[in-house]
Amino acid sequence: MTLLAGAIRAQQPLYIVNGKPTTTIAHIAPENIEKIDELPADEETIARYGAAASHGVLLVTLRYDEPARFDRDSTFGSYIARQVKWGADEPAARVVVRYKITPEGRTVVSKELEATDNRLKRRVLKAIAEAPAWQPARKNGVPVESEGVLRIQLPIGKRMPRPVELVFR
Repeated sequence: MTLLAGAIRAQQPLYIVNGKPTTTIAHIAPENIEKIDELPADEETIARYGAAASHGVLLVTLRYDEPARFDRDSTFGSYIARQVKWGADEPAARVVVRYKITPEGRTVVSKELEATDNRLKRRVLKAIAEAPAWQPARKNGVPVESEGVLRIQLPIGKRMPRPVELVFR
Protein backbone atom coordinates (compact mmCIF):
# COMPACT_ATOMS: atom_id res chain seq x y z
CA MET A 1 0.00 0.00 0.00
CA THR A 2 1.33 3.40 -0.90
CA LEU A 3 1.75 6.11 1.69
CA LEU A 4 -1.06 8.14 0.07
CA ALA A 5 -3.44 5.16 0.00
CA GLY A 6 -2.63 4.47 3.64
CA ALA A 7 -3.26 8.10 4.58
CA ILE A 8 -6.61 8.14 2.75
CA ARG A 9 -7.63 4.85 4.34
CA ALA A 10 -6.57 6.15 7.77
CA GLN A 11 -8.97 9.09 7.36
CA GLN A 12 -12.01 6.89 6.77
CA PRO A 13 -14.60 6.47 9.49
CA LEU A 14 -15.06 3.19 11.30
CA TYR A 15 -17.95 1.26 9.73
CA ILE A 16 -20.20 -0.79 12.01
CA VAL A 17 -22.71 -2.87 10.03
CA ASN A 18 -25.45 -4.52 12.10
CA GLY A 19 -23.18 -4.28 15.14
CA LYS A 20 -20.05 -5.73 13.47
CA PRO A 21 -17.00 -3.64 12.46
CA THR A 22 -16.04 -3.78 8.79
CA THR A 23 -13.51 -1.96 6.60
CA THR A 24 -15.91 -0.93 3.83
CA ILE A 25 -19.57 -0.68 2.96
CA ALA A 26 -19.06 -0.43 -0.81
CA HIS A 27 -20.36 -4.00 -1.30
CA ILE A 28 -23.72 -3.21 0.32
CA ALA A 29 -26.50 -2.33 -2.11
CA PRO A 30 -28.03 1.00 -1.06
CA GLU A 31 -31.52 -0.49 -1.18
CA ASN A 32 -30.53 -2.97 1.55
CA ILE A 33 -29.64 -0.17 3.99
CA GLU A 34 -32.40 0.69 6.43
CA LYS A 35 -30.57 3.62 8.07
CA ILE A 36 -27.14 5.14 8.69
CA ASP A 37 -26.23 7.01 11.86
CA GLU A 38 -23.08 9.13 11.95
CA LEU A 39 -21.18 9.49 15.21
CA PRO A 40 -18.63 12.30 15.52
CA ALA A 41 -14.97 11.66 16.32
CA ASP A 42 -15.34 12.94 19.87
CA GLU A 43 -14.02 11.58 23.19
CA GLU A 44 -17.18 9.56 23.87
CA THR A 45 -17.10 7.82 20.47
CA ILE A 46 -13.37 7.08 20.70
CA ALA A 47 -13.78 5.77 24.27
CA ARG A 48 -16.56 3.45 23.10
CA TYR A 49 -15.05 2.22 19.80
CA GLY A 50 -11.32 2.75 20.28
CA ALA A 51 -8.69 4.52 18.18
CA ALA A 52 -10.26 3.20 14.97
CA ALA A 53 -13.07 5.73 15.59
CA SER A 54 -10.71 8.73 15.47
CA HIS A 55 -12.33 9.80 12.17
CA GLY A 56 -15.90 9.11 13.30
CA VAL A 57 -18.17 6.09 13.09
CA LEU A 58 -20.90 5.18 10.63
CA LEU A 59 -23.48 2.85 12.17
CA VAL A 60 -25.18 1.03 9.30
CA THR A 61 -28.41 -0.87 9.95
CA LEU A 62 -29.43 -3.24 7.18
CA ARG A 63 -32.95 -4.38 6.38
CA TYR A 64 -31.82 -7.85 7.39
CA ASP A 65 -29.62 -9.55 9.99
CA GLU A 66 -28.33 -12.20 7.57
CA PRO A 67 -27.85 -11.47 3.86
CA ALA A 68 -29.31 -13.75 1.21
CA ARG A 69 -26.97 -16.57 0.14
CA PHE A 70 -26.70 -18.19 -3.25
CA ASP A 71 -25.65 -21.73 -2.32
CA ARG A 72 -23.69 -22.68 -5.40
CA ASP A 73 -19.99 -23.04 -6.10
CA SER A 74 -19.79 -19.45 -7.36
CA THR A 75 -21.41 -16.06 -7.19
CA PHE A 76 -24.84 -15.49 -8.70
CA GLY A 77 -23.31 -13.48 -11.57
CA SER A 78 -20.80 -16.23 -12.43
CA TYR A 79 -23.54 -18.85 -12.27
CA ILE A 80 -25.81 -16.89 -14.65
CA ALA A 81 -22.91 -16.17 -17.05
CA ARG A 82 -22.20 -19.93 -17.26
CA GLN A 83 -25.86 -20.69 -18.03
CA VAL A 84 -26.02 -18.25 -20.94
CA LYS A 85 -24.80 -19.55 -24.29
CA TRP A 86 -22.83 -16.70 -25.90
CA GLY A 87 -20.00 -17.70 -28.21
CA ALA A 88 -16.61 -16.05 -28.52
CA ASP A 89 -17.58 -15.03 -32.09
CA GLU A 90 -20.58 -13.04 -30.73
CA PRO A 91 -20.16 -9.30 -30.20
CA ALA A 92 -19.37 -8.10 -26.70
CA ALA A 93 -22.62 -7.26 -24.95
CA ARG A 94 -23.73 -6.29 -21.46
CA VAL A 95 -26.92 -6.68 -19.44
CA VAL A 96 -27.49 -5.01 -16.07
CA VAL A 97 -30.62 -5.75 -14.03
CA ARG A 98 -31.86 -5.03 -10.52
CA TYR A 99 -33.38 -8.11 -8.90
CA LYS A 100 -35.22 -9.04 -5.73
CA ILE A 101 -34.79 -12.19 -3.71
CA THR A 102 -38.19 -13.04 -2.29
CA PRO A 103 -38.72 -14.44 1.22
CA GLU A 104 -39.23 -17.80 -0.54
CA GLY A 105 -35.76 -17.52 -2.14
CA ARG A 106 -36.85 -16.91 -5.74
CA THR A 107 -35.07 -14.37 -7.94
CA VAL A 108 -37.35 -11.81 -9.60
CA VAL A 109 -36.08 -9.11 -11.97
CA SER A 110 -37.45 -5.78 -10.77
CA LYS A 111 -35.86 -3.45 -13.33
CA GLU A 112 -33.80 -3.71 -16.49
CA LEU A 113 -31.07 -1.09 -16.15
CA GLU A 114 -29.05 -1.69 -19.33
CA ALA A 115 -29.05 -4.06 -22.29
CA THR A 116 -26.72 -3.57 -25.24
CA ASP A 117 -28.07 -6.63 -27.08
CA ASN A 118 -31.66 -7.92 -26.87
CA ARG A 119 -30.60 -11.50 -27.61
CA LEU A 120 -28.29 -11.51 -24.59
CA LYS A 121 -30.99 -9.84 -22.49
CA ARG A 122 -33.51 -12.59 -23.31
CA ARG A 123 -30.97 -15.30 -22.48
CA VAL A 124 -29.96 -13.66 -19.19
CA LEU A 125 -33.60 -13.15 -18.13
CA LYS A 126 -34.35 -16.81 -18.94
CA ALA A 127 -31.33 -17.98 -16.91
CA ILE A 128 -32.42 -15.83 -13.95
CA ALA A 129 -35.97 -17.23 -14.12
CA GLU A 130 -34.60 -20.80 -14.11
CA ALA A 131 -31.94 -20.19 -11.42
CA PRO A 132 -32.01 -22.27 -8.23
CA ALA A 133 -33.48 -20.73 -5.11
CA TRP A 134 -31.43 -18.65 -2.69
CA GLN A 135 -31.35 -18.85 1.07
CA PRO A 136 -33.30 -15.61 1.64
CA ALA A 137 -32.13 -12.77 3.84
CA ARG A 138 -33.39 -12.93 7.43
CA LYS A 139 -34.45 -10.29 9.93
CA ASN A 140 -35.07 -11.52 13.49
CA GLY A 141 -35.01 -15.09 12.14
CA VAL A 142 -37.78 -14.46 9.60
CA PRO A 143 -37.10 -14.56 5.81
CA VAL A 144 -37.33 -11.09 4.22
CA GLU A 145 -36.98 -9.64 0.73
CA SER A 146 -33.61 -8.27 -0.35
CA GLU A 147 -32.25 -6.78 -3.56
CA GLY A 148 -29.17 -6.84 -5.73
CA VAL A 149 -27.78 -5.74 -9.07
CA LEU A 150 -26.53 -8.24 -11.64
CA ARG A 151 -24.02 -7.22 -14.32
CA ILE A 152 -23.30 -9.71 -17.09
CA GLN A 153 -20.86 -8.95 -19.90
CA LEU A 154 -20.17 -11.65 -22.46
CA PRO A 155 -18.09 -13.10 -23.94
CA ILE A 156 -15.87 -12.96 -20.88
CA GLY A 157 -12.68 -11.02 -21.57
CA LYS A 158 -13.95 -9.34 -24.72
CA ARG A 159 -14.07 -5.55 -24.45
CA MET A 160 -17.20 -3.57 -25.16
CA PRO A 161 -16.89 -1.35 -28.25
CA ARG A 162 -16.48 2.34 -27.56
CA PRO A 163 -19.56 4.40 -28.28
CA VAL A 164 -19.42 6.44 -31.45
CA GLU A 165 -18.97 10.15 -30.84
CA LEU A 166 -19.72 12.77 -33.43
CA VAL A 167 -17.69 15.95 -33.34
CA PHE A 168 -18.91 18.96 -35.27
CA ARG A 169 -16.44 21.71 -36.09
